Amino acid sequence: MERVRGIGGYFMRAADPAALGAWYRECLGLDVEEHGLWQQEPGPTVFAAFESGTDYFGSRAQHTMLNFRVRDLDAMLAQLRAKGADVAGETQDMEGVGRFGWVTDPEGNRVELWQPA
Repeated sequence: MERVRGIGGYFMRAADPAALGAWYRECLGLDVEEHGLWQQEPGPTVFAAFESGTDYFGSRAQHTMLNFRVRDLDAMLAQLRAKGADVAGETQDMEGVGRFGWVTDPEGNRVELWQPA
C-alpha cells in the first residue's frame, strides 16, 4: 500500500492574506520562502481527530487547529505577548508529551504551541 510521507502544506482562508502571512512571520518567526515554502526542523507530528463538539480549538466555527513545535514555550509566549498577540492565559502540561500554550491569530484562528517533552 502506498502511504503519505508527511504534511505537505497547511492552507487557510484570510480576509487579508498578506497581513496574516506577515503576522506569522513577525510573531511566530515562521521563515517562509516565496510561494510559502518552509523548511521545518525534523520532529514528531500528531494527527488526531477530536469530537465535533470540542471546545479545544476555541471557536466551534474552527474545524482544524494548527500546532507548531517550539523549543521554549515560555519564551515564545512572552515574545507573543510583547507583540500584543492574543495569548491564552493558561498553559497545559501533559506528562510524557510536553507543554502546550495557545495564541489566536488576527483572523481568529486558535493556534497551539507545543514544547515536546
